[in-house]
Amino acid sequence: MEPVAEDATRPWAEPGIYEVASGVYRIPLPLPNDGLRAVNVYAITDGSELVMIDSGWALQEARDQLEVSLKAIGAGLGDVSRFLVTHVHRDHYTQAVVLRREFGNRIALGEHERTSLEIAAMPDGSPINAQIEQLHQAGADPVVAELRKFFGGARNTEADIWEMPDEWLTTGRRTVLEGRALDVVHTPGHTAGHVVFDDGAAGLMFTGDHVLPHITPSIGFHPASAELPLRDFLDSLRLVRGMPDRRMLPAHGPVSPSVHARVDELLAHHEDRLDKVAKTLSEGASTAYESARKLGWTRRQRKLDELDPFNQMLAVTETKAHLDLLAHQGKLKMSEVDGVRHYTRG
Repeated sequence: MEPVAEDATRPWAEPGIYEVASGVYRIPLPLPNDGLRAVNVYAITDGSELVMIDSGWALQEARDQLEVSLKAIGAGLGDVSRFLVTHVHRDHYTQAVVLRREFGNRIALGEHERTSLEIAAMPDGSPINAQIEQLHQAGADPVVAELRKFFGGARNTEADIWEMPDEWLTTGRRTVLEGRALDVVHTPGHTAGHVVFDDGAAGLMFTGDHVLPHITPSIGFHPASAELPLRDFLDSLRLVRGMPDRRMLPAHGPVSPSVHARVDELLAHHEDRLDKVAKTLSEGASTAYESARKLGWTRRQRKLDELDPFNQMLAVTETKAHLDLLAHQGKLKMSEVDGVRHYTRG
C-alpha cells in the first residue's frame, strides 16, 4: 500500500491512506454493522514524530487496517506518541485504549468527557441509563422495553474498555509536533466534552462528529445527561461558524472544502426541524414519543416503528431535545405528570 492523494471522486470509506495536506493523512477504518460504514482517523507527522486524531473502534479488523496504513508512511502502531480524541464514543476512543495497553501510547481527551467516562467504566451500571431516563420523560416506555432486549440487560459488560486518558484537554492552543500547533475548541452537543482541532496554519479543521458532511450527528448521546443538548450543539455550531473557514476533515464522510458551508446547512436543518416538531403538537402529539411517531426519519422518511430499538432511542431523545429547547425559549409550555413531560403550544 502507498499513500494516495485525497480524491473526492473515490468512495470515502474505501480502505487506504489518503494525503489530505502536507504531513496529514486520512485513514478510514471499518465499523461493525454500522450504517456509518467507517470512521476516519487522521495521522499527522513531521517525518520523525506521529500523532493521531481519533483511533477507531477496538476491532481486530480496524487494528490491522491502521497498521497497514501507517506502514505506508514508514510508521508502526507503537510510533504513535499521542492519540488526540475528539470525543468519548467507542468508534473514536476504544482502539486507543487497547493500543496503549500494548505500546504505551498516550491518550488525550476533552476535560468535559470525564463524567461520561466515569459512568461508562462502572461495572454495575449501564451506559444507557441516561437515555432510559430521557425515554421515560418522553413517554416512550415501549422503546425502553425493546431497548433493554436490544442491549441484553442492564449490566455493563464492557466497562473495562473505558480507561481514563493520560491527559484532559482544555480549550486553547497546543503544540503537537515541532512547528505544528492545533487549537482545541470545546464543541458540546453531540457529547458534553466533544472537541474539534483547528489547524489554522494549514487551513484545516478536524471536526470529529460535530460537523459531518452528509448526516446530522445525534444530540446528547452519552452516559451523562445534559440539560439542553440541542442548545449546546447549536451554540457550538455558531462558535465554529464565527471562526475562519477551513477545509473540513470529518470523522464520517469525505473531506469537504468548507466547514462554514456545512454549518450553515446544519443550522438551517435544525431550524426546520424545530418548526416540524412544534407542528406535531397541533396534530395531536403531547409527548416527545408521540411527536417522534409523527415525524419522518432518515433520508427515506421512515416511520419511528420501522427503526431498530437503538435508532428509535436516538430519534425519541432527539425529538425531546427539540421540544425542551422550544420550551426553554418560551415557544412551548411544558408540564410533567408522573415523570412524563407534556408539551403544548403557548
